[in-house]
Amino acid sequence: MTTPKDELLFLALGGSNEIGMNVNLYGCQGKWVMVDLGITFANADYPGVELVLPDLEFIEERKSDLLGIVLTHGHEDHIGAVAYFAADLDVPLYATPFTATLIRGKLVEEGIDDLVELKVIPMEGRFELGPFGFRFVTLAHSILEMSACVIDTPYGRVFHTGDWKLDEEPVIGTPSTAEQLTAIGDEGVLALVCDSTNAFNSTDSGSEGSVRADLIKSVKAARGRVVVTTFASNAARLQTLGEVARECGRKLCFAGRSLHRIIEAAQTNGYLKDMPPLVDMEAVDGLPRHEVMVVATGGQGEARAALARIAEGNHPVKLEEGDTVIFSSKQIPGNEIAIGIIMNKLAERNILTVTEKQAHVHVSGHPGQPELAALYDWIRPEVLIPVHGERRHMAEQARFALAHGVKNALVQSNGDVVRLAPGRPEIIGQERTGRLILDGETIIAADGGTINERRRLSWYGLIAVAVALDGDDSLLGEPQIRLHGVPIEEDREDFLEEASEAVKAAVRANKGDYDQLRESVRLAVRRVATSWTGKKPIVEVLIVETA
Repeated sequence: MTTPKDELLFLALGGSNEIGMNVNLYGCQGKWVMVDLGITFANADYPGVELVLPDLEFIEERKSDLLGIVLTHGHEDHIGAVAYFAADLDVPLYATPFTATLIRGKLVEEGIDDLVELKVIPMEGRFELGPFGFRFVTLAHSILEMSACVIDTPYGRVFHTGDWKLDEEPVIGTPSTAEQLTAIGDEGVLALVCDSTNAFNSTDSGSEGSVRADLIKSVKAARGRVVVTTFASNAARLQTLGEVARECGRKLCFAGRSLHRIIEAAQTNGYLKDMPPLVDMEAVDGLPRHEVMVVATGGQGEARAALARIAEGNHPVKLEEGDTVIFSSKQIPGNEIAIGIIMNKLAERNILTVTEKQAHVHVSGHPGQPELAALYDWIRPEVLIPVHGERRHMAEQARFALAHGVKNALVQSNGDVVRLAPGRPEIIGQERTGRLILDGETIIAADGGTINERRRLSWYGLIAVAVALDGDDSLLGEPQIRLHGVPIEEDREDFLEEASEAVKAAVRANKGDYDQLRESVRLAVRRVATSWTGKKPIVEVLIVETA
């Protein structure tokens, strides 16, 4: 078993070689701390599933040595798994006020708020966890109170960035200055564990405040109703959109539960206090079309979000020809098809769409190469550990850092045990990691029997066969055959007749051994299906014996 001795270890259980599901462990003198505990969202590889969770088996087996969970910010890929694991891990959570508000809402929703200790740390606050000393350092990002972690240990200091960018006009919040970050570097930094999302971008991510002018221009150019979709968690963008509505003389409406949840959490913590008066969704259609602006969730193509329902025409907010939808967001890789479906539905109704390709209506929350270079110059780490990216992003950041003068860069994967100190940083072992899925209300293995069976059903279809036998194991009546998802349509009756004859032949050839008969029927029906369709569907056989 991996137990940290007189050394400093780093182990990612999620978020390396992937974007999302961030879980990072630091180990020292027999103890562990966790930084972030996030989820990712399922794709077509997980039919019927929405959320993917990290497999925490490694730290669950060592939870007596886990001192706490530190949350850098409130995005789902950093806090989304807290409600599913915090009670079982039974350690305190540490977060700044806004992030803590979001986490508390999750704990209440799961009914475990009285079981989990949530410690609220002030902005730039400090706290101790065994041999680890933590200090939050405010950085800019596309959510409030993004806090990097300076982690002091007996074996060196780590600067764990979380998600970040540089922003001279962040709209809300005050990120650390170059002078403050340089002062951290002056104290000496062993390792910079750094966001790799935009490592290929040769330009910086841009300032949040810079989108205001083009948003105003785009809204003023619209002659009908305007819907703006953006990431609900980006409170600074919501602040800007409030200003845009006021500037353009439009009443403001928010459509989507996650938007209202973020606004409530932000206002609870002193943000978004100067928003214009809001209009309820049900009242929008009673207003002149040029006098309202709706901010809606669903810019990533989510089927149940507000924008998808607006595009389909089954939402209280109605659009018609000549209206405008502004995508004040980027396409997250993997969501292109879902977003395209919504855009096509809007185009079919002659509704104009505006994206970041037509106007400067979005900026990223992650650093491009100029921002990475600036941070390297300020922090001056002995080693860079890229995280938060697919392998190509992490490898590119390592290459860029070395070219920029960082002395050492180590590209690791989920499960790699990295010894940061003493000595030269190196991978010294490998621990099992994996994925779990939230299927309904049940958490199961992502590569287990249930999801594999579901994949097979979605790929091949199902044929259910029932046969009744008398006391002499002869067939009673006709076999009953039902098809589910097998590509037999116009020739269905002919197929069923041939499959039925195959079942009868199998019954005649197999007497007395029901297990052998069941397998013979299964193979016979599947052979017929394969000859008709080229597919090998799942065949389930039920044998009923009558006296």
